[in-house]
Amino acid sequence: MTDSSTWDGAADGMSSTRRYLLIGTSAVSAVGMVGAAIPFVRAWNPSARARALGAPVKVDISRLEEGELLGPIPAWRGQPIFIVKRTAEAIASLEANFEMLADPDSDVESQQPDYARNRYRSIRREIGVFVGLCTHLGCSPQYLAQLEPGKLDSSWIGGFFCPCHGSKFDLAGRVAKNLPAPLNLIVPPHSYESESVVHLGVDESTA
Repeated sequence: MTDSSTWDGAADGMSSTRRYLLIGTSAVSAVGMVGAAIPFVRAWNPSARARALGAPVKVDISRLEEGELLGPIPAWRGQPIFIVKRTAEAIASLEANFEMLADPDSDVESQQPDYARNRYRSIRREIGVFVGLCTHLGCSPQYLAQLEPGKLDSSWIGGFFCPCHGSKFDLAGRVAKNLPAPLNLIVPPHSYESESVVHLGVDESTA
């Protein structure tokens, strides 16, 4: 005759093991779901060592929606890269509020290639490509596509905000006046292999 207490203990052990397995499986599934909720933008990248040395990186932006930010993507030259798809409203905002910007015309040449010295600091008006590091102390700014009126500043409508010391950049990566960050965000050399593929590290003038 089977000792029911021994059998029940074994069953409990099996149940516990199974519960842990299911919990683990559920956790993995949950992580998968979170990943799936992020817009899928595939990047084809060389090795980390090659990237650190400046090897070009191709990024597929075909599924990046208006108002969304891709980033930081695998680093190019050891730096995180932000790619943002601006809305029509955001594009229009870049043509105003110049008086609040420290360098609205991108006069500091080291911060962008010549082909990005325009109001949008980009090749295509709707796509912004930036090194995702604040020019103050190298912190990583937060992307704020739009703000509630008066959230941080009555005149600032959104862009990149560095919570470390309060520096703000518009959606072209231009820094606001009288803040710790002295320069606009860096625009890395880039070009377009096609409408949906950005080639980081390959200059538009030589692509």
